[in-house]
Amino acid sequence: MPRILVFDGQSIYRTGLRSLINAEMPCTEVIEASNPNEALAQIRAGVFDLMLVGTDRACLGSLDFLKLAREAAPGTRFAVISASDTRADILATLAAGFHGFISKHQSDTDILSAITEILSGRIYVPGSLADAGDCVAIGRSLLHREAVPTLSTKADSLKLTKRQREVLTLLARGLSNKEIARALAIAEATTKIHLAALLRALGVRNRTEAAYKAANLITAAPIAVADESAER
Repeated sequence: MPRILVFDGQSIYRTGLRSLINAEMPCTEVIEASNPNEALAQIRAGVFDLMLVGTDRACLGSLDFLKLAREAAPGTRFAVISASDTRADILATLAAGFHGFISKHQSDTDILSAITEILSGRIYVPGSLADAGDCVAIGRSLLHREAVPTLSTKADSLKLTKRQREVLTLLARGLSNKEIARALAIAEATTKIHLAALLRALGVRNRTEAAYKAANLITAAPIAVADESAER
């Protein structure tokens, strides 16, 4: 049975969200918290699969709170549910380490779908951020731009080819398909083929999720791009 902790200072919204989840996801247990201290006490006392952090600003003073919550419950997934749904807020939320961003302006159906996605282990953002240009922005927001990342040893379990590793690394840096193709001196169509293989290997469905996962598989060490004769 999934357990969800709903942390929101507005009792009407908090209670309404719990009622919605209970009605449509009857096998889910939902606990409420109205302030940071209560939320931390709850998460330290029990195991939760997901914590929904309600806020009027995606940035909260949430960085310190998120750090404490993740230290207390490293196995819990965290998502912001916010009345502010600007593109900047969404990107800042993902960069801060949250597993998803849900807008309070979304329909009940979309909110429930988002919760299901996050519980399943995926990264969720509203559909308004699903185009390729925004995926590039997500990749950049997840990394220190001045760092030149390379994949860590955690990526070894994916059994990627050398070229796939290079494409994934450049995707994590926020490059578009065209930019990746230019950097590796391969055709853009070839880049798309490698990206499709990466989506399968990572178990994700789009560039947004791939960029997020790639950002968790990198280090700041310099990389050496393969020569043009390498696998294409």
